[in-house]
Amino acid sequence: MAPEKESNGLDNYAFALEGRFCDLPDKKNGGELNSLTDGDNNKLAYCVTDVPPWYLCIILGIQHCLTAFGGIIAIPLILSQGLCLQHDGLTQSHLISTIFFVSGICTLLQVTFGIRLPILQGGTFTLLAPSMAMLSMPEWTCPAWTQNASLVNTTSTEFTDVWQSRMRALQGSIMVGSLFQVFIGFSGLIGLFMRFIGPLTIAPTISLIGLSLFDSAGMSAGNHWGISSMTTALIILFSQYLRHIPVPFPTYSKDKKLHTSRVYVFQILPVLLGITLSWLICYILTTYNVLPAEPDQYGYLARTDLKGDVMSQAPWFSFPYPGQWGIPTVSLAGVVGILAGVISSMIESVGDYHACARLSGAPPPPKHAINRGIGIEGIGCLLAGAWGTGNGTTSYSENVGALGITKVGSRMVIVASGVLMVVMGVFGKVGAIFTTIPSPVIGGMFMVMFGVISAAGVSNLQYADMNSSRNIFIFGFSMFSGLVIPNWILKNPKAIATGVVELDQVLQVLLTTSMFVGGFFGFLLDNTIPGSKHERGILAWNKAHEDDSSNTLESGEVYDLPFGISSYLSSSSWIRYIPFCPPGTPNSLDGCGVDAKSLEPKQPLGHPEPAQIIVGVAL
Repeated sequence: MAPEKESNGLDNYAFALEGRFCDLPDKKNGGELNSLTDGDNNKLAYCVTDVPPWYLCIILGIQHCLTAFGGIIAIPLILSQGLCLQHDGLTQSHLISTIFFVSGICTLLQVTFGIRLPILQGGTFTLLAPSMAMLSMPEWTCPAWTQNASLVNTTSTEFTDVWQSRMRALQGSIMVGSLFQVFIGFSGLIGLFMRFIGPLTIAPTISLIGLSLFDSAGMSAGNHWGISSMTTALIILFSQYLRHIPVPFPTYSKDKKLHTSRVYVFQILPVLLGITLSWLICYILTTYNVLPAEPDQYGYLARTDLKGDVMSQAPWFSFPYPGQWGIPTVSLAGVVGILAGVISSMIESVGDYHACARLSGAPPPPKHAINRGIGIEGIGCLLAGAWGTGNGTTSYSENVGALGITKVGSRMVIVASGVLMVVMGVFGKVGAIFTTIPSPVIGGMFMVMFGVISAAGVSNLQYADMNSSRNIFIFGFSMFSGLVIPNWILKNPKAIATGVVELDQVLQVLLTTSMFVGGFFGFLLDNTIPGSKHERGILAWNKAHEDDSSNTLESGEVYDLPFGISSYLSSSSWIRYIPFCPPGTPNSLDGCGVDAKSLEPKQPLGHPEPAQIIVGVAL
């Protein structure tokens, strides 16, 4: 849900901005708008197509990068456990640099040729669950000696072969799985998928992403519960209790000269502030030897000097490139598991597109823009696999929420964010800094982050009638099955023995992926057990994802292809048969494919945003 209006000044601008103001959607046609309301609260400082001053683009671009830091950094750190890299900080820093670099490239592709909304791209947790399930298979279990820091020689050929063979298998599966997303997007079949998927499928699928990662959170936090609890408490304090309190910052403008502006810094950067403060406290405790110096003592992993040599070893400049870990390999089991994550990612992204359009003052995205956005995200996953991030990319709900806070919906700000992430990926020292974050601090962040992801999934049930015993049964059974079955398979890895090795591997990955098990039962039961569309939440779900795709001049300005491509193609009659191109006619106005008689003001959606945006609001 969107940020709610508060009487204590929450809706004041996070930054003192001057620019052309645009109307945000308001209450029309009896719909409800839970985000921004009367007066100046319905104004944007900069719309999608506006270009703010270059310094403002850089400042807000940095903010978007910081907002996405938590998710982008968390993914390589979690993957390092499955890749046997817990004790190799230098390689972890390479992975962080690579995912920053690829996320920047994918963001630029999405803003320029994709959906063309101000939406950031980054690593996705929907691919993390099947990836960890794949790496938990018996043949990919980490050797015991890789779990002991004293036995690991990170420069040895043996150790390099251990983690790179796992990474190459992961890369190949992600690359092949992403081709499915490319096909679904550019062929226009995403609408067909959405027709059969409702809240009772989405809720268990998304919720189980967070719940299935409880073991990773517990292992990291358990290394020092005091430090992890402090990190969790700080993030909760900043994001929930102090988010309405502005902090004065000195600013300068030509009109007001040097003055102070109120910035809701706790609302914008709670995760980063919580991690940084806990990190600093761990550094002080390490400096004064309060934390134990013996590896076998409890709390040793909270020290900040365990990977101190990483900063000195990491190069100043490193240029990630495709195939840097070797030639990717492909396994059927990995591909099928990744497909489950790809489908979930696509559904989430469609919701994010509509929410982003609402908060950036754009008309609802038409079909061709959605198709193009999903297709470009597929290409982004393909690039992420080729570069070797161990993950894919998706639209970031956290940054969609930031649009409502800053009231700057310009896509040029996201272009600046993409360029900044590419630059950070090139500077090797940047990735090395984040590998020195103590494990308990990361665990405390996971406690909050995974909890919010689980809640974001459950919040989709607002569309369904949860007084219905049918819906309660479907959701409850799907959730419980998604926890029980993977847990039992992991404890009994030899239970699946069909006689066909490839089939055994496929079943092993699918049945140990909680989000697949829960989503499969939710999809099957919701589409087979009799129930009205109102009861199932399909009517409310479709309203929230309403595709008001009639052409207007405004939608053409936002969603048409750049560099005059749409104007060039609009004179061709065959263009209407291409699902990802703007429909054009020979008599189009200004190359936008718009009939002059149809230039009527769009009726903006008056429905609550998709529930995925709760992630951005809560964090």
